[in-house]
Amino acid sequence: MKKILFVASEVAPYAKSGGLGDVMGALPKELLKLGYDVSVIMPKYREIKVPMEYVTDYPIYMQGKKENCIIRSHSRKLEGGHTLTTFFVDNIYYFDRDGMYCHADEAERFAFFDKAVVEYIARTHPDVVHLNDWQTGPIALLLRERSYDTTTKIIYTIHNLEYNGRFNRGNLYHFDLDDSFMTPDKFEFYGDISFTKAGIVYSDVVTTVSKTYANEIKTAKYGFGYEGLLSKVSDEGRLVGIVNGIDYDEYNPETSSKIMTNYNAKTAAINKPKDKIALQEKVGLPVKDVPVLSVIARVVYHKGFDVLAEGMNEILKQDVQLVVLGVGEKHYINRLKYLNEKYPDKVSVNDFFDTELAEQIYAGSDMFLMPSIFEPCGLSQLISLRYGTIPIVRSTGGLRDTVIGYLSNKEEGNGFTFWGDLVEDFVNVTKKALETYENKEEWNDLVKKVMKQDFSWTKSAKEYAKLYER
Repeated sequence: MKKILFVASEVAPYAKSGGLGDVMGALPKELLKLGYDVSVIMPKYREIKVPMEYVTDYPIYMQGKKENCIIRSHSRKLEGGHTLTTFFVDNIYYFDRDGMYCHADEAERFAFFDKAVVEYIARTHPDVVHLNDWQTGPIALLLRERSYDTTTKIIYTIHNLEYNGRFNRGNLYHFDLDDSFMTPDKFEFYGDISFTKAGIVYSDVVTTVSKTYANEIKTAKYGFGYEGLLSKVSDEGRLVGIVNGIDYDEYNPETSSKIMTNYNAKTAAINKPKDKIALQEKVGLPVKDVPVLSVIARVVYHKGFDVLAEGMNEILKQDVQLVVLGVGEKHYINRLKYLNEKYPDKVSVNDFFDTELAEQIYAGSDMFLMPSIFEPCGLSQLISLRYGTIPIVRSTGGLRDTVIGYLSNKEEGNGFTFWGDLVEDFVNVTKKALETYENKEEWNDLVKKVMKQDFSWTKSAKEYAKLYER
């Protein structure tokens, strides 16, 4: 039985800001079912309030200054008799703050975390260390170059290459490394240091969260400067794409207590419209039988909000409603609020985030909009399919791997897809979806079909297991 340690900056249900937290909350549970000895380690943020047990403590020196690291743990009993233990790196100075991210000393904070985890690894000897996203990348470097550990296998997963931990070279010294590491084959990245580069260079296998994205990041358009290195890693057989899944226990319209009326594939045609009425009432839209389109996302450029905001100007001329939930860049929020002012009986903009409302939107809307410029995997389209809400997506990254165009393949199709990045592309395919919706029998058959598809972690976990055994 291999011993696997997952390392991440966020893990559901303790703390999450997006898809990374969801993945870290679900994948380890699935691997436990496969017989692996799995544990997780993350920072102990102020917002985490669960009762914990003391495990050990040890000093970590940050440029000569002694900082105390306390390791604590919390165990959860899971279905099937399994127990998943999460370990926490606790330090008041670095982690007892409001908010997980976006602090001025971000590089130093996660350098402390990485050094603390390396010491923890030296004491616990996992067979495989599975690192996730930029915050954990330097652990691979430190294990190989400072612990001289050549036996522990290292997997590094890129969840979104746009966020890659690039900092000025002065932060090198937080890791007790000298200038010999400022070379292109180690830590240096265009004159800076890159946490992500350390993870890519020093790991045995680099994975990312869909097969298409694994190919896209080898191009200048999606590679953010890492495309040459990733092409080399791919040529060496060390780059693997494995699509994410979702936790079917957490996202389940048949059992959820957050939605008004529960339903499954058989009862969706009768009960899902009741959730639409509940959603319309909650967000202040007129209760009427019209297509409800929804968006749940960080309101940022790469989620396609330029295309969406302009395209909805045209779509909203029809008898439809739009519900938006998310926080992000102010100029996009303002453009969405302009739509709200222009179509007050058709648009609801909720510029905050609420997990209960999110689930009610998934359950109560008919179509889910994801015109992303790029999307490493995307969990929202998988959740929408789980709730019988048909996705309309730009065919990129994980969206391409999980959403098959219904218009060109009615037998296997589970959504509506477009390839271009023009507003017209988005508008045209959305109008086609609305036309399809008018045929209620055809639409109900489509909803029933997508709700029977399996996007749980079962298959993907087995693909990770193959890597661990490799």
